[in-house]
Amino acid sequence: MAIYHLHVKVIGRAAGSSTVASAVYRAASRLRDERLDRPHDFTAKRGVVHSEVLLPQNTPEAWSDREQLWNAVEAVEVRRDAQLAREVEFAIPREMSEAEGVALARDFVQSEFVDQGMIADLNVHWDRGADGLPKPHAHVMLTMRSVDEDGFGKKVRDWNSTGMVERWRERWATLANERLAELDIDTRIDHRSHEAQGIALEPQSQIGAPAQRIAGEGSPADRAELHREIARDNGARIIAEPSLALDAITHQQSTFTQRDMARFAHRHSDGIDQFNAVNNAIRGAPDLVELGLDRRGEHRFSSRAMIEAEQRLHRAAKVLAEKQRHDVRDADHKAALARVEARGLVLSREQADALSQVTTGRDLSIVVGHAGTGKSAMLGVARETWEAAGCRVRGAALSGIAADGLEGGSGIASRTIASLEHGWANDRDHLTARDVLVIDEAGMVGTRQLERVLSHAAGAGAKVVLVGDQQQLQSIEAGAAFRSLHERHGGAKIGEVRRQREDWQRDATRDLATGRTGAAIDAYDNHGMTHGAATREEARVDLIDRWDRDSQAAPDQGRIILTHTNAEVRLLNELARQRKRAAGDLGEDASLTVERGDRCFASGDRVMFLQNDRGLGVKNGTLGIIHEASAQSMSVQTDDRRYIAFDLKDYKHLDHGYAATIHKAQGMTVDRTHVLATPGLDAHGSYVALSRHRDGLDLHYGRDEFASRDRLIRTLSRDRSKDMALDYAEADPAQSYAEWRGITFRERVIEVLRKIVPERLRDRIDGSRPARDGALGSDVAQGPGREEARKDIRPSVDALQKTAAYDPEAALRKARTEALKRHARAVDAVLTAQIRGRPGTLDQLRGLSESRVAFEEVRPDGWRDAEAAYSKDPTLAREAGSGQVNRTIRALQLETQLRTAPERRAADFVDLWQKLHWSSLKHYRSGTMSDYRATRAEMGEMAKSLQRDPQLESLLTNRKAELGIRMDSGRRLGPELAFCHGIDITRGRGLGL
Repeated sequence: MAIYHLHVKVIGRAAGSSTVASAVYRAASRLRDERLDRPHDFTAKRGVVHSEVLLPQNTPEAWSDREQLWNAVEAVEVRRDAQLAREVEFAIPREMSEAEGVALARDFVQSEFVDQGMIADLNVHWDRGADGLPKPHAHVMLTMRSVDEDGFGKKVRDWNSTGMVERWRERWATLANERLAELDIDTRIDHRSHEAQGIALEPQSQIGAPAQRIAGEGSPADRAELHREIARDNGARIIAEPSLALDAITHQQSTFTQRDMARFAHRHSDGIDQFNAVNNAIRGAPDLVELGLDRRGEHRFSSRAMIEAEQRLHRAAKVLAEKQRHDVRDADHKAALARVEARGLVLSREQADALSQVTTGRDLSIVVGHAGTGKSAMLGVARETWEAAGCRVRGAALSGIAADGLEGGSGIASRTIASLEHGWANDRDHLTARDVLVIDEAGMVGTRQLERVLSHAAGAGAKVVLVGDQQQLQSIEAGAAFRSLHERHGGAKIGEVRRQREDWQRDATRDLATGRTGAAIDAYDNHGMTHGAATREEARVDLIDRWDRDSQAAPDQGRIILTHTNAEVRLLNELARQRKRAAGDLGEDASLTVERGDRCFASGDRVMFLQNDRGLGVKNGTLGIIHEASAQSMSVQTDDRRYIAFDLKDYKHLDHGYAATIHKAQGMTVDRTHVLATPGLDAHGSYVALSRHRDGLDLHYGRDEFASRDRLIRTLSRDRSKDMALDYAEADPAQSYAEWRGITFRERVIEVLRKIVPERLRDRIDGSRPARDGALGSDVAQGPGREEARKDIRPSVDALQKTAAYDPEAALRKARTEALKRHARAVDAVLTAQIRGRPGTLDQLRGLSESRVAFEEVRPDGWRDAEAAYSKDPTLAREAGSGQVNRTIRALQLETQLRTAPERRAADFVDLWQKLHWSSLKHYRSGTMSDYRATRAEMGEMAKSLQRDPQLESLLTNRKAELGIRMDSGRRLGPELAFCHGIDITRGRGLGL
């Protein structure tokens, strides 16, 4: 998969470096170093596929010659410890072709360096690692001085700033992801992650003899030192901003343990002292939320950002579930059924029930169907029904091959979810109120991505249909969103398996779907379909023997070999191909270098395409048979009977297709499967692997790894279902630690109090319920409690009326201030109790309810706006209670403005941000750097303020384009806005430039 890597370093004489020597090595050329009076020759170096010098405007043309350029740099720098040049090295997504990768690198270098006034020496390397996989990357050597027609000027110190480096990191991820989406490649990189783990930490190389090289060069000692340098840098980042660690850990899991935190700290630190500092920083992170104990008695944690993402998901789903805007007529429903029955398709009772449920007017429908139950066939009938009602039906799935399967099985035009989101980010292909969006294999979609899709649909008024099986492969990213939504909103279930042709095999698939893996394996063992060998190597050979015999006995049947890892897939592919060659089924070999290394292909070979390509009409996972193969081109007949031809210089993303990983097989149907079990399997993988067939399967394993059949069953039965942070919140909602941070759980304290206090006081207690994302807030207490509170405040109201005859406005201001202070003292008392782990006392709760009523008398909704402000900054309550009300009044007024005219406040934010942005550019171009810094600092404060203002943050979410945000990074809006504009708002590091 594509990885994120961008590393910046300075080439200087203090380290004994020469820019001429550095340039000649990276360009694999021959240059003469005039300062040292000697040549450097690296023309024998291989792997450089592109090399050029890019010049900004008004630069001497002679410097397009690499030798003249870097000798000029050496000549202008006279100090013995001079910094000579800056190098930026970044990894290019390996899913791209060489031409695509070079074009991407050129565009990035031109916009981020050359257009800013730097001369850039760009060299693109397309090396291969020991595993045969390509490791494309680029080296960019940059000048450090300003330049014009007369030559070099002063050094530009701003190019050294931390903020500038952060800008480059974010810009590279954004540009690369936009290009990947344009090419319909369903992978993404993240400038905040190592191997796309979603954090602002540098990816670390492996250390050791077979270490993979980040840059493709350097000694083992150099790589070890680079590894430690990156670990130290990452540790410093985490200590300064612990939320980076939480972002990383929760990228693939919603909850985690103390052991997970320690493991992460160990990887991202250097030495015991820094490990302790990093671990303590993570444990003390303000956004860390303790959830309680899991089933094994371990403490589980999550992050505020993860919990907020889950809450947004459920809010969006609730909006959809409560709307009924896509009704279809009975006549359209019956007509669609009649048409498919005329074509020979008869729906089962469960399929018909599911069809009835998804074609109701409800804007959210959920279908849970076991593997092979005919979900796609049912959706095909639903498509005809929706289209007859005037709706546009669109399909989506996490992977290209799953989208292909949805389209092939139901006729719904489908694409990847990433492609959909890319279109939305670029203001294209938005959903509308007449759209029905069907998401297949929804159980594999992570919480954050599904939340974005549902929020977009809810805002557009579209209908969403989620289809999946929560027991199959789990989402790669964090969360169990599909399972959680089904538990809350229900849905149709289809359990009658139709894929397998024999009853006992259909029963086995149902056993797999319901967690009875042992019963399924027993059934296949009783029918002679499980095969143990002494070792995994022997099991591999036995599998190929059986596959070969079956292939010769029934050559027209579709079959696939499945296993858990890519390394095992390659070994099985090689063995299968050897059998085909020995049987004379293959033509003359053509030796090719493809995306995964050196391979031989021939006519008759089975191949799998590994990257989406709209022009060819293939997806990641498409299978076919080679018709012709040469060193330059290939033609293939795909399994859906299409012939495609292509030049290998344009498309090299393919491999042998006899075997595949189980992840590639979800959604696949063949006549027979051959499965090699390995210790990495679990209940979800085994369910997918053992349910792809129509006629039968063969399960092979080695007794060196599975000493007994019971051990095999235990491994293949392991439940690794993902969880949600809110699973724990709902099981044990008394989480004052989380509530103090503005996270709303069910109010156990209130429920307990309602059981033990007299009836006449219950309505007052209800007045302390949380509301509107705050730690406090609700409707003013109703019933007798409200009337008693009114009696308590009546004298002050009468006094107000008497004073008003003298100076009404002054009296009203004074009464409001007194009500504000009284209410603030009541709020502070309850919050203090909660911080100490106790609910407010009955007197405190009564005081809060009465102070709300008093506040309501003199300023309607004033207490609501005040408590909204306190939920963002609890210190305001203590300040106001002690008489310091100025800050609180301003915050209260802002909340009133947000409540009464929220769009106006959002518009004001956008207007001011745009003015500051253009002002900063003007100052930068004119060279007035002090004004530039001041403007950027003000922008940083605006971005930081959003972290304390979730309401405004929510309002601005749909206005990202106006704020200059082109791609959604998954971070909260404040940090996303800052990173997009190269502004550092992290604690302890100040504002960058």
